[in-house]
Amino acid sequence: MDTYTAFGGHTRITTGPLAKVALVLKHAAPTDAPVMIFSDRTGQPIDLDLRGSDREIPARLPSDAGSAATEQPTEPRGRGRPKLGVVAREVTLLPQHWEWLNAQPGGASVALRKLVHDARRASGDTDRAREARDAAYHFMSGIGSHLPQFEEASRALFAGDLPRLAALIATWPADIRDHVVALANRHRGE
Repeated sequence: MDTYTAFGGHTRITTGPLAKVALVLKHAAPTDAPVMIFSDRTGQPIDLDLRGSDREIPARLPSDAGSAATEQPTEPRGRGRPKLGVVAREVTLLPQHWEWLNAQPGGASVALRKLVHDARRASGDTDRAREARDAAYHFMSGIGSHLPQFEEASRALFAGDLPRLAALIATWPADIRDHVVALANRHRGE
């Protein structure tokens, strides 16, 4: 489940699932500092409508932030195989590629799924490192672009020099500094 972190100015208010963050913010004491909420997966800021009751707020949350376990099917399930989230899209390939795919056991769709699965497994560490770096950068840009050494810290982040990044942001407010480091290192714990 995705988590989100709310900041009031330079101070972390709370971290957790979006519904929890929204309710904590609704009941938090008002502050003069601007409140920002960031996705811990992407580092992107999000906006929430905190008007209404404790039941109404979670109902208005973005659908991608909700739990799949709480979603109800819109139509009764028919007979046959479930769709399992299959999405049909168009792929353009050369004729020799189609010939090879169609000659594979299970046909083109099975072969493509296997190729994608193998590629994801082979590049998993690289992809997770890139996603962590991008999330840290989006967060840094959204909340700390005015802080000292921001540009040098960004260069260190993109160079993968995390010790240098930590040294460059050592004077930043503790909650921001700690969150940048946590996001940048997130791929190591997964």
